[in-house]
Amino acid sequence: MEIEAAVWIVISVLVLYLVWETVSPILSPLILAVTLAYILYPFHERLARRVGNRISAFTITGVLTVLTFLFIIGFALWINDVKQSLAYYINAFFQWLLDFHLPLALYELIQRLAEDIPRRFEEYVLGYTYSLPKLSLQAIVMVFAFYGILVNTRAIREEVYALLPRDNRELAIKLLESAGRTLHSILRGWLAVSVLKGAAIAVGFYIFAVADAGGAIAVGIFTIIFELLPVLGGWITWLAGSVYLFTIGNWISAVGLAIYGAAFVSPLPDYLLRSRLGERETGVNALISLVGIFGGYIAFGFVGIIIGPVALSLLSTLLEEWKKTREAAMA
Repeated sequence: MEIEAAVWIVISVLVLYLVWETVSPILSPLILAVTLAYILYPFHERLARRVGNRISAFTITGVLTVLTFLFIIGFALWINDVKQSLAYYINAFFQWLLDFHLPLALYELIQRLAEDIPRRFEEYVLGYTYSLPKLSLQAIVMVFAFYGILVNTRAIREEVYALLPRDNRELAIKLLESAGRTLHSILRGWLAVSVLKGAAIAVGFYIFAVADAGGAIAVGIFTIIFELLPVLGGWITWLAGSVYLFTIGNWISAVGLAIYGAAFVSPLPDYLLRSRLGERETGVNALISLVGIFGGYIAFGFVGIIIGPVALSLLSTLLEEWKKTREAAMA
């Protein structure tokens, strides 16, 4: 029996190794597919009631496919401009932060981010600029995975719950619920709205002639990042644009951009969506969100923005359960 168990352990480890080697090159598009499916699932569920599950999934996937390959075309056309604009904005922003008298630990963290973010972004850009077929292949993987997840969401959920251990099933369910709350707050709440705000400010910067297409896209990316952070917000970008327009004497455009930004980026959308986005303060602790986003990014790249907060949320749940178990044992 011991020999048989050892053989099965070796086979299992070998299978897991082969699976990891197969999946790891496409891990980012798979995570992105899961993320998009999670965000869009409520819309899919409503549409499926009218046209059916498969037709709904096919329709949403078709729209996503068109948008994805439009993104690839835009990536090929504007990536150099976006790269240069992002480098300029990142350096200017971090230099502004470092001018403040910050505590040493925070100063070192900001300095590290100032060095790491441009370098990592440069690696991403160079990796895809010289390999657009690779980007297209990952887009295809993402689209097919997205469709499969939408069509089989209920079956996947049932399989996940069926795999939960019987002895610690309650703890496993709590971990799943904790991950779900974090994902709901980050993805369906702030990330979805942040992307819309980033698109809105990019359009605004282009319309009011603050920047060219590449610079406007870079500002949109910055807006998404600022909106994800607990304290900052998208108002920083439109305010900076308005100040810039005012300093060059174009005060009419400065006022127009300020009104546009307040109406479509911040703070008006935040007040209108307060009931839906209230979980930013209560569902996910601000410190967990901040450390999770930055730490996850440094460790895993851009997908770490999702992985980091979820991992810390799961750790928080485990610590709470451990405290309850310890208190019950001492009672």
